[in-house]
Amino acid sequence: MTDQNRDGFTNKEDLHTMLASLGKNPTDEHVDAMRNEAPGPISFTMFLAMFGGKSNGIDPEDVIRNAFACLDEEATGTISEGYLRELLTTVGDRFMDEDVDELYRKAPMDKKGNFNSIEFTCNLKHGAKDKDDRNNSNSSQIIESRVI
Repeated sequence: MTDQNRDGFTNKEDLHTMLASLGKNPTDEHVDAMRNEAPGPISFTMFLAMFGGKSNGIDPEDVIRNAFACLDEEATGTISEGYLRELLTTVGDRFMDEDVDELYRKAPMDKKGNFNSIEFTCNLKHGAKDKDDRNNSNSSQIIESRVI
């Protein structure tokens, strides 16, 4: 998805490939301008923060949360890893298994291996917290305050 060569960072070639896969024909100048917006190397966390900043006003947080809620029949804020994988690889614009694997490596998952859609939505719209920050704070309180 964002790290095509799987080196942990999104470089110029990764951005170009990703934009091309979305049907765009980016120029080198456009890709360079995107990279220059980042204060340093673009990790997945940095990419989410940058994307979240660009998506403000496009998809409000409640719209994204409600879209995930349609898949969360028990209203737990989580979606079964297997169920979400099945949907992502068989419905609509289908993901490759490798893309889902990458998503799951970086996405918030609970102890049972379920995808945490509430935390993912917060990360998408507001940027992901560093692991150290997440370990030093009560993330459920942060998530609840954003949801309410």
